Amino acid sequence: AIPDFIGGTPRDADTAHAITQIIAADLQRSGLFAPIDPSAYIEKITNFDAVPNFQDWRSINAQALVTGRMSQQPDGRLKAEFRLWDVLSGQQLGNGQQYLTTPDNWRRLAHIISDAVYERVTGNKGYFDSRVVFVDETGPKQRRVKRLTLMDQDGANVRYLTRGDELVLTPRFSPSTQEVTYMAYGEGDPRVYLLNLTTNEREIVGNFPGMSFSPPFSPDGQRVIMSLQEGSNSNLFVMDLRSKATTRLTDTQAIDTSPCYSPDASHICFASDRGGQPQIYVMPSAGGAAQRISFGEGTYSTPVWSPAGDYIAFTKQTSSQFAIGVMRPDGSGSTSLTEGFHHERPTFPPNCQVVMYFSDEMGGPGPSLYTINITGRNQL
Repeated sequence: AIPDFIGGTPRDADTAHAITQIIAADLQRSGLFAPIDPSAYIEKITNFDAVPNFQDWRSINAQALVTGRMSQQPDGRLKAEFRLWDVLSGQQLGNGQQYLTTPDNWRRLAHIISDAVYERVTGNKGYFDSRVVFVDETGPKQRRVKRLTLMDQDGANVRYLTRGDELVLTPRFSPSTQEVTYMAYGEGDPRVYLLNLTTNEREIVGNFPGMSFSPPFSPDGQRVIMSLQEGSNSNLFVMDLRSKATTRLTDTQAIDTSPCYSPDASHICFASDRGGQPQIYVMPSAGGAAQRISFGEGTYSTPVWSPAGDYIAFTKQTSSQFAIGVMRPDGSGSTSLTEGFHHERPTFPPNCQVVMYFSDEMGGPGPSLYTINITGRNQL
């Protein structure tokens, strides 16, 4: 149960109501929480400092209760306080917490509180206070405008990072800094750029003819790993972002592509057709022997390691459809999470419990981003 946070003034009350709505939506969207309809509430929370009447909340089958208070401080900042209660035991879970921020940052306050509730109840880190970088497409099919775009994980606060005067592809977040790599076709050969989200300044990582995907970062954010085409084949290389020195990792007559580091940077996963058709392989990050880990029907591509290191997500394609799936790093436990006309490019949020992916279903609303739990439930 998440009754409206208490606000001291009408303006505070409006903000408190909006924050409460976002918290409820965050938790419900995770698929692990079921917010109770406020019309069922018996007790009206009017005093944040008072202990709730737990019997009233037990009678409507609430297992947990979130109470909160919003107020504007003399210096203009917003102050948010919340408590999480175990209704069955009648005890507070952990200590109450409070946050201060500027008035225009109130949505982030809600996501931070959602993360705290999620972690206390599930034991896993939340992912609500995170952002998504993607390519937004508009205009007719013959003249599509593609812009690099940033948004909150719930789709709010959309911000365009590029103007749309060049073709942009495959943005990647840095794991350690507020930076994004992406590929752009502006003047001839594709260039990989590094964009600072704080200053909006960008620098060229390099010109890479034949590159089809921009390179992902190493876990420390100091290197990028990439696939570079050489004639009819492509191999994997790693570049130090400071020195721009490049090191070859594979040297085959196959097409090695879509590399991704493990969280501890000891290994990489990648797709390769060295066995006849594209499959997923794992090898040491410094190079060496590669082990094939996918053996199902069809072809596999776009592997990505989860931040916890326990799963590799992938795109699988058969003659009739695409699927988004996950498997263990040794190839065991391969499971399809969702199947459809066109599903591609899975990615993990920081807490590894859901997968986000691109989908363009035949007869559907058009290209969209979706999330699904790693158990295959709660597709949104």
